[in-house]
Amino acid sequence: MKKIAIFASGSGTNAQNIIEYFKDKGKAEIDSLFSNNKNAYVLERARKLGIPTFILERESLMNTDEVVTLLKSRGVDLIVLAGFLWLIPENLIENFTIINIHPALLPKYGGKGMYGMKVHNAIVENKETESGITIHFVNSRYDEGAIIFQAKCAVTPSDKPEDVAKKVHQLEYQHFPKVIEEVLFGNEVV
Repeated sequence: MKKIAIFASGSGTNAQNIIEYFKDKGKAEIDSLFSNNKNAYVLERARKLGIPTFILERESLMNTDEVVTLLKSRGVDLIVLAGFLWLIPENLIENFTIINIHPALLPKYGGKGMYGMKVHNAIVENKETESGITIHFVNSRYDEGAIIFQAKCAVTPSDKPEDVAKKVHQLEYQHFPKVIEEVLFGNEVV
């Protein structure tokens, strides 16, 4: 059984979708959920679904091996970032495969400070004709790891940032769990 740890900072709709996707799969499970925000609704979502939760303190994550040791003791095979806003430290990158989802077609609209509605606002302001998602491996720089998968959606001149967000969320829900499964097991992404 492969074990996945999810790192998230916000409300957790992607995290919940991933937890539900793997719930009855039998070959992988969501072992735990880590958040750097003790008030994030993702913690409540995880608890309701029976997933152990942990709060990440910046000092212990960035400057010690406490988190690496904990993840190894739990037998975690993969870390999935689902709306996690801190840069991942080198010791985690060296010890685990880590993937992230970004709400745009990287390399456009990536980097520090580009997340959530900030991305969708920029796409509308710049009159882009498409947006989408990028799932990528995590390295030591924001949104610059090797791309695993992208999916696109059209952006019309009448779309508001909220409309783009809805389209992008649908792509996230449809593709992210399947790509996680492919990373773990080498299955073809559908």
